[in-house]
Order: sequence, then C-alpha cells, then structure tokens
Amino acid sequence: MNHRRLGLVTIIVPSYNDGIEHFVDDLGFELVDDTLQDDKRWVVVRPSPASETGIVLAEPATPAQHAALGNQLGGRVGFVLHTDDFARDHARMRAAGVHFHEEPRHEPYGIVAVFEDRYGNVWDLLQPGD
Repeated sequence: MNHRRLGLVTIIVPSYNDGIEHFVDDLGFELVDDTLQDDKRWVVVRPSPASETGIVLAEPATPAQHAALGNQLGGRVGFVLHTDDFARDHARMRAAGVHFHEEPRHEPYGIVAVFEDRYGNVWDLLQPGD
C-alpha cells in the first residue's frame, strides 16, 4: 500500500466482494487496498482521498465473529460518516437503497441522519455545522 498511513477500524462483512460492493457502490467509499495474503485478503476502503481513517473489511472466521456481523456495537450508532455536502450524499445513498432510520435533522453541531449499512451496523451521516 503506497498511500499515507491511515488510522484503521475493522468491520465484519459476509464476504470481501459483498463488502467492497456495498461500501464503494452504495456508500461512495473508495477502494484503497485489496491484497491477497495467504488464504485471506487485506481489503481497505475509505470515504474519500482526504480521509485519515480507513475501514478494514474482514470476513468472519469464527462463530463469535459470524454472530457479531451487523451488530458489532449492539445497535448503537458506532460510526460517523462526515460529508461536506449532506444533500448530495444523502440523495445518492437513498438512491442506492441505503436504509435511513429518520429524515435529516438540523442539530447545533450540523445536519445528521441515522442510517444502517447493508449488514445492520448503525451510522450517522453528518455534515458538521460552522
């Protein structure tokens, strides 16, 4: 990987290809790395080239990991996807079939709406306020 160093978090996905499809096509992330390592792949996506945090997409390898798929944080909002254009990204994600729990709302900290990724993990789509 010849990109600057990223902070990384891991999300369990049912398969690498399904994870790439969802994060890249539905959520608008970019694929940073997809490298075969022995019997598994190292797959990293990030929201934009300017992002300092990437997500490692990991296939579950144990029964406990399978059980955590889509519920890594017990239904709590666990991830925040920042945007500089809420209307654009919200409309693109809805058109891709992303499920939003609510209509966008204006808060003192910005415009936000809660959504679920394909696997059931809960996110905030957030355009920070000034």
